[in-house]
Amino acid sequence: MKAIKSKRATIVGIFIFLALAILVIAVFTLGGQKKTFVKVITVKAIFDDVSGLQNGNNVWLSGVKIGTIKKMTFTSDALVEVDMNIDERIARLIHKDAKAKVSSNGLMGNKIVVIFGGTRSFPVVRDKDFLLPEKPVSTEDMLATLQANNKNLLAITSNFSDISKKIAEGQGTIGQLLHNDTIARDLRRTLLALQSTVLSFKATAAQSQEVMKNLSNFTAQLNKEGTLINDLVTDTIMFNNLRGTITQLREVSYTASEITNNIKNASEQLNNRNNAAGALLNDDELAVRLKSTIINLEAASKNLNEDLLALQHNFFLRGYFKNKSKSQKTENQ
Repeated sequence: MKAIKSKRATIVGIFIFLALAILVIAVFTLGGQKKTFVKVITVKAIFDDVSGLQNGNNVWLSGVKIGTIKKMTFTSDALVEVDMNIDERIARLIHKDAKAKVSSNGLMGNKIVVIFGGTRSFPVVRDKDFLLPEKPVSTEDMLATLQANNKNLLAITSNFSDISKKIAEGQGTIGQLLHNDTIARDLRRTLLALQSTVLSFKATAAQSQEVMKNLSNFTAQLNKEGTLINDLVTDTIMFNNLRGTITQLREVSYTASEITNNIKNASEQLNNRNNAAGALLNDDELAVRLKSTIINLEAASKNLNEDLLALQHNFFLRGYFKNKSKSQKTENQ
């Protein structure tokens, strides 16, 4: 009987020991999840609306849990002050210009506080510091936006249905394009013409590239020493000689222009009957009389020569002419 009681006591002791071990493990596990045994600091934020946030909810930073909600209290102006226990080791990563917002863990999950932002130029948060709040997007706002989007989608679907119906009935430009063969052929010709124009543009672009290439080669020749073009560009003496030659050619052209103008004026004077040269060239009657006068002068000159020859053989003048002939011979010698 005593052995049976001793056995029962041993079994009860074993069960009690196991229960205590399970309890200790559960306490440490829950303490690790709730950060019970971790040194924390309190960081605060004031929100207009916490959207169902409760004490004990988690605080996240970059998708990692770093603390829990300690308590929530109303301020004098009906705002909600939220105290958050943050792991002191993680707090050095949060700067004073960081922001806090109320979010949810999944679409229908528990509410959480998300800390984000912050720059390294600002100091890190300390115990009792406040973070800047950001207004969260509530589920009601999301549903209202979704409802408005649904209405817009319904309107778009209705409009598209009307448009597709009109197109199927051959109404409008697109409907005529789909049902009218003539318009389709014209459009095809237009597209072919446009394609030809594009090909022409491509050919023109290729020619332009060739021209630019030639121009580049020409400019390269300008910089190549020993060539005539380079000498003309860089040799100042040759350039001055060329400029002097051009100046002389310009003066010659001016002179030729003056000569041409003089010839033109002379030709105009020759065509004018009011002067002697013009009258000689254009007055036929004057020309005939002048010709007759010249013939008479030739006849008179011939008769004068005969008279002079007769005077040389005259008895009274023969001695005079002989003496003159002798003196001329003496001078010639």
